[in-house]
Amino acid sequence: MSSIRITEIFYSLQGESNTVGIPTVFIRLTGCPLRCVYCDTAYAFTGGKKIEIAEIINQAEQYGTKYITVTGGEPLAQPACLELITQLLDKGFIVSLETSGAIDVAAVDPRTVKVMDLKTPSSGELSKNLYQNIHHLNYQDQVKFVIGSDEDYDWSKTAITEYELQGRCEILFSPVMGQQNPTELAEKILQDRLPVRFQIQLHKLLWDDAQGK
Repeated sequence: MSSIRITEIFYSLQGESNTVGIPTVFIRLTGCPLRCVYCDTAYAFTGGKKIEIAEIINQAEQYGTKYITVTGGEPLAQPACLELITQLLDKGFIVSLETSGAIDVAAVDPRTVKVMDLKTPSSGELSKNLYQNIHHLNYQDQVKFVIGSDEDYDWSKTAITEYELQGRCEILFSPVMGQQNPTELAEKILQDRLPVRFQIQLHKLLWDDAQGK
């Protein structure tokens, strides 16, 4: 049977995306080929424990919620992630996939809600964006821009137009905590009348970004 290296499985409120605040099971896969400057899950780069997919699903079912987020690290770095997602969907879960946008998403089960980053300049990983992934996004999916500077903001505005994101999927703007003033970012969005959803990471406000929350 297929197994996946897992850093943690935990139950918390969704802190981001368009389901923010909803009780969700998070399945955090180990490993990531990127090293974003602002990464807040570096503890998931290595280690973890190999767990069979059936056992992962069994643990997820214990919490009594239909919402599951598969995250990392970069979950798609482990090919068996695709099988895990499909089996979760077949069980009736509502599954979102948090992905860096650096790995091809074409084979991801189309029932999945893809929450995909487009890496901004301050991430240090701008060159890793796989722009053809945009063609595999639809109305249920979300593109996230993590904003840490004025340059990031201007780059993201341009990307929305250049890649015709409005109308294709939902667009998220998220400030880098401790680096980008969230009020200033919110005011810029309003001033420029951008077609985006502003978000602050709820889990960091509630639990100060404690691991496993």
